[in-house]
Amino acid sequence: MSETTAAVTADSTPAGVVIAESATARGRRARIALRALQVALALFYAIASALPKLIGHASAAESFERLGWGSAGMYTIGALELAGAIALLIPVLQSVAAMALGALMVGAFVVQISVFDGQYAATPVILIVPLTLIAWARRERNADLLRLLLRRRRA
Repeated sequence: MSETTAAVTADSTPAGVVIAESATARGRRARIALRALQVALALFYAIASALPKLIGHASAAESFERLGWGSAGMYTIGALELAGAIALLIPVLQSVAAMALGALMVGAFVVQISVFDGQYAATPVILIVPLTLIAWARRERNADLLRLLLRRRRA
């Protein structure tokens, strides 16, 4: 251990306490910001993305007809987006939901590039960034989910 490290860990002065409080405050602010990001994304996916598909809005229906997926594809994607939005708010499902929505966005990007000539290809790419952050930051929840699933399987 270096002298600098030893001095810092052995230091019990008020300055050391301030450093610890500052790190705790930063961690709390980061958790709040991450939670706010999750809520914002959940609202976006539920209202702006899933709802038009689930109510059969003309713009969504036209896009899915152009894809050749019809109303069944539109309702399926809408349901997946709504499920992902809800799961982003459930602590044990947050990381898995972010990964699933990220995979859905990869598919949306491929469709935008191949079918729609990249007209709105930036949107799924932009959404992948915060979804990746959430999946990484909440990754410890995956172990909790696995424990729940294994416990249920044994019962």
